[in-house]
Amino acid sequence: MDMDHRAAERRHAAAVDGRAAIMAAVNTTIAAIFDEIADLLEIQGANPFRVRAYRNAASTIGDLGSDVRTFIQRGMPLTDIPGIGEDLAHKIREIIDTGGCEFLRRLEQEVPPGVARLLKVPGLGPKRVKTLWHELDISSVELLLRAAQAQRIRNLPGFGEKTEHKILEALQRISGEERRLELALATQYAEPLAAYLRALPAVQSVEIAGSYRRMRETVGDIDMVVIADDHAQVMDGLARYPGVREVAASGTTRATMLLDSGLQVDVRVVPHASSGAALVYFTGSKAHNIAIRRLGLERGLKINEYGVFRDEVQIAGETEESVYAALDLPWIPPELREDRGEIEAARAGRLPELITLADLRGDLHVRTTASDGQHGAEEMAHAARARGLEYLAITDRSQRLGGANGVDAARLARQSDEIDRLNARLSGFTLLKGIEVDILDDGSLDLPDAVLSRLDIVIAAVHSRFDLPRARQTRRILHALDNPHVHVLAHPLGQLIGERETYDVDMQKIMRKARQRGVALELSAHPGRLDLSDAHCRMAKDEGVLVAIDSDAHATFEFDMLRLGIGQARRGWLERDDVLNTRPLTQSRALLRRAPRRDKR
Repeated sequence: MDMDHRAAERRHAAAVDGRAAIMAAVNTTIAAIFDEIADLLEIQGANPFRVRAYRNAASTIGDLGSDVRTFIQRGMPLTDIPGIGEDLAHKIREIIDTGGCEFLRRLEQEVPPGVARLLKVPGLGPKRVKTLWHELDISSVELLLRAAQAQRIRNLPGFGEKTEHKILEALQRISGEERRLELALATQYAEPLAAYLRALPAVQSVEIAGSYRRMRETVGDIDMVVIADDHAQVMDGLARYPGVREVAASGTTRATMLLDSGLQVDVRVVPHASSGAALVYFTGSKAHNIAIRRLGLERGLKINEYGVFRDEVQIAGETEESVYAALDLPWIPPELREDRGEIEAARAGRLPELITLADLRGDLHVRTTASDGQHGAEEMAHAARARGLEYLAITDRSQRLGGANGVDAARLARQSDEIDRLNARLSGFTLLKGIEVDILDDGSLDLPDAVLSRLDIVIAAVHSRFDLPRARQTRRILHALDNPHVHVLAHPLGQLIGERETYDVDMQKIMRKARQRGVALELSAHPGRLDLSDAHCRMAKDEGVLVAIDSDAHATFEFDMLRLGIGQARRGWLERDDVLNTRPLTQSRALLRRAPRRDKR
């Protein structure tokens, strides 16, 4: 097959991928509308079951592994999607056909638009927003700020002086922050555009750069480096891209545009000779780029997005490797480029061999229909094996969380029997019996030791009283880690990105206790958590504490989230041996059994 024909086939494949990815953004639109409906209904005090139906539908559609329109195209009823009844199916079709929802428009007429935005303020749920609206006529963030400054909120039922102070702090913090999207959400906009650009005849390659390539938890905007010799064709193609709200600026080699989502995209078109230098420059971070330019100056070199120059002669820049080689450095992975010691490590030949997704052998934290998951244990097992995993821990939530259909001792015993039956017929794959057990206020656990001792893995988690003072929160978790049956501490800081700050806890004490007790710390790959942070991953590495990278998947398609956890781990300098579930099952079992064997209490 000749080169031109192969190139045409690649462009066709990219075009198909681009169309599919663009269509998948419809899922995000439907999920956002259902979430907004749930918010408005809850503020109005609607039936909780009705509110939950919209919440669950938003989660299901938002996480759906394929475009919802494929159900319609294949003649499959939308009601086959878990949690979607006739009414919701009708609204999904309406959104697909019109881009909007009449029911949402009616709700918006009943509730001032600023009221729903109050839900974005940390510490404010629908009940509190409803109280603020009805009692103080607060219908915007600006009015909320004035009321907090005037100390009018503290006397409302369910608030108090402490809550008022936290609201004021949150508002002041929000006012100074730029709008940022979760990495997973940014993916739904960045990847379709990249696929679309790769399909253009003039384009040789496209790379998404910036904080996206560095795998930051959130993304402010998208930077794209396009390698092409015909700049005009690329700019013409950008102007025709569906989903563009506005082209804010356009030149011969660069363009800035706003997508319908409000996300800003900056596209830079460069020739092949400058592709590596441009990718280094636009990947950042700013601090990393300043540091390497400083090294260049020390060697009499000028480094910019066009290349590496001695006097006016380009000596490097076609590849990223050539840019770093000009500074006598090896290539530095994008996730490390934060000027946090990576240049010194590169110079000394001590760069870590970062973990990859292929290194994972198992997932130690998933849910099933036994609690709040969408698929059964056998379905989750088949999905995990399809992604190359060898073992999977079924860890539904424990009984205390009634809203999550928490599992009690009797149901857990029945689930364990089911897992035994499944393991008898699962060839080359093993399910582990586990639980995500609540850490109670005093540090005790939600299920008795006699129940926990029969499980392969116990994951302890804080799901309440996030506002405890630092000393009490720390004592609470330390006490839980002393339980000889605990193997992993789940999402150790309780973060929900953009919704809830981490709780206040002494992480050094937690890590040292975890090392002493043989307990691993979880890095939750869930895009709304990504907890541990990159800094705490590196701390765990330095303290000699194993990290477990888990999906916390509630459905089969959510195993794809593991790549986000890997990105966070790489930002934290983690290598394969730093992670518990990169080991074969026999080794992981031995490590999981260490704490219970060491101390029988």
